[in-house]
Amino acid sequence: MPSSSSEMDVEPDVLFEFVLVLKGDPRGIQRLPDSFAEYVGGVRPRKMHLREASCGYYRWIVDAIYDARGKMYLNIGWEKFARHHSLEAGFILLFSYFGNRDMSVKVFDERRCRRDYHGDMDTDDRRTTECCFFAANTCTEVSACSPHR
Repeated sequence: MPSSSSEMDVEPDVLFEFVLVLKGDPRGIQRLPDSFAEYVGGVRPRKMHLREASCGYYRWIVDAIYDARGKMYLNIGWEKFARHHSLEAGFILLFSYFGNRDMSVKVFDERRCRRDYHGDMDTDDRRTTECCFFAANTCTEVSACSPHR
């Protein structure tokens, strides 16, 4: 279940970024890169707060688990995030980590075009109630990606 947040008016500094290509079941447990697990290794957060990058109003709380070798996975809560954002095998996700368990995710479809989940909304009231509930993409008919804000 997403949690509400209104403090994302200014994007914090990105501390770490990585790309994840979804393979197999996109709603299943997802292993994060070893370099990221090492980066947060001293802290080993048990929960991560995910949001779609263009939507600062909702956070998806996802359990982070570790195996005996220190490999890090997104577990409980990931399925809801993946289902809500209609993730599919072959999609590419760009994760940005801001510290304090806070991460944003940019979603690119199988054509390598960024998906837009909020549409063009003018008022904060509409954005609060509708943000992240629309799925579209920013591709033209010839599958060329158009610039994204």
